[in-house]
Amino acid sequence: MPNKKTLVIGASTNPTQYSHLAVRKLLTAGHQVEAIGREEFTIENISIATTMSPFEGIDTVTIYLNADRQKAYEEYILSLHPKRIIFNPGAENPSFFKEATHKGIDTLEACTLVMLSAGTY
Repeated sequence: MPNKKTLVIGASTNPTQYSHLAVRKLLTAGHQVEAIGREEFTIENISIATTMSPFEGIDTVTIYLNADRQKAYEEYILSLHPKRIIFNPGAENPSFFKEATHKGIDTLEACTLVMLSAGTY
């Protein structure tokens, strides 16, 4: 399975939150992970950023923010030129989904954790 460098947006300090679990499971599955959250902290060996850093080589952006909170990140996400964007449950955003699809980005309304467990990531 190829390493899909993934940016997790909405990473939580709470280890029971799905965004936190996703960072851990992505690492366990051998993917390179970058993450942005509201607070600076560390999950495993990954430093969670609080700013929109110009990450290079992002294959997948997986979003854990509701549509209103995503607005501030939409242009940033597109500027990274990811191959794929995953809108996790609660992060559905029809207008951004449509815009990203129109720009040739593979867009999914799916659960990163389920995809990793099912081997479809």
